[in-house]
Amino acid sequence: MRANKIHGDKGFTLPELLVAIAVFGIVISAIYATYASSQRSYARVSEISYMVQNIRAGIAVMEKEIRMAGYDPTNSANAGITNAGSSSITITQDLNADGDTSDTDESVTFSLADSDGDGDTDLVRNNVLLAENIDALNFVYLDENGAVTANLSDIRSVQITIVARTAKADKGYTDTQSYANQQGTVILVAQNDHFRRRRLTSEVRCRNLGLWRQG
Repeated sequence: MRANKIHGDKGFTLPELLVAIAVFGIVISAIYATYASSQRSYARVSEISYMVQNIRAGIAVMEKEIRMAGYDPTNSANAGITNAGSSSITITQDLNADGDTSDTDESVTFSLADSDGDGDTDLVRNNVLLAENIDALNFVYLDENGAVTANLSDIRSVQITIVARTAKADKGYTDTQSYANQQGTVILVAQNDHFRRRRLTSEVRCRNLGLWRQG
């Protein structure tokens, strides 16, 4: 029995195969480039999101405790702001109304330190880590008229400015910006590096200062 001859079954020629491979390679490269770009964007957004959450959490704690500075219901603990530095602050409060500020959490200092030994500065509360990767922390003290003061007994409000950066560098970005406090004073010059930064500010009214006798 004679087999039927099948027409058109000669397959691809070598040039056709090479063209198909080239087209396939271009498509795969485009897909990978899109995927890689998406991954970089996701990583960048995640880094920025974590940084913003980090400084918001830190400044929220500072606001709460600085607002309570000078809480002295017995009028005998001499509570108030005991250190008014430009990059650190110490506040005292008599939380249990026992006439002193020597109990737990009654004397609180916020400052910058390398809390984990990695060479980066962090926001610390009584030397305990509060927020990571903080490049600048600044306090400005105001009297009852809103004027800047260095006199501890005249302080009624505190302006807080904090500058944080991402944990990882973004090679496609260069930070050429300087950062200033609410008075317009530069607290961090342009670093010209590849870290992204955010500045957050707040002004806290110390509602207890001036209500009781200040020493």
